[in-house]
Amino acid sequence: MDDAKRDPGPTTPTVAVPAFAPGLHLLADFWDCRGLRDAEGIERALRKAADACGATVLAVTLHGFGDTGGITGVALLAESHISIHTWPETGYAALDIFMCGRCDPRRAVPVLETHFAPGRVTVSEHRRG
Repeated sequence: MDDAKRDPGPTTPTVAVPAFAPGLHLLADFWDCRGLRDAEGIERALRKAADACGATVLAVTLHGFGDTGGITGVALLAESHISIHTWPETGYAALDIFMCGRCDPRRAVPVLETHFAPGRVTVSEHRRG
C-alpha cells in the first residue's frame, strides 16, 4: 500500500506537563462590593490576605483616581504579588493573586471576601510554568 494512502490509525494527544511550575496564579472577579474607594482599607485587606497565605509583604502601592474613581494597587511580595483594580461606579473589583513557593494564594480569597463583601465571586486558577 502506498504510504500516502495509509491510515495511521488513532492518535494519542500529547499533554505537556511542566517540569517546573513556579506557582499558582488566581484571577478573581468580585461584583457588588463595598469599600472600593477606601485606600487605607484596601491596603489593610491586601496585607491581611498576604499574611493568610504565609507571604512576605515587601511594599504596598496604591493609586486613587480622584474622589469618584477607583483604586489600582499592588502588594509586592517576596513570593510574587497581589494586585487590585476597582471600579466603584459598578461595584466591581478585579484581583490578581500569584504566589510561588509554599504560599497558597487560595487562602487570600476568603480574607478579601470578608473585606469587600461581594455579592458574587468568580475565581480561576492557573498553574504557571
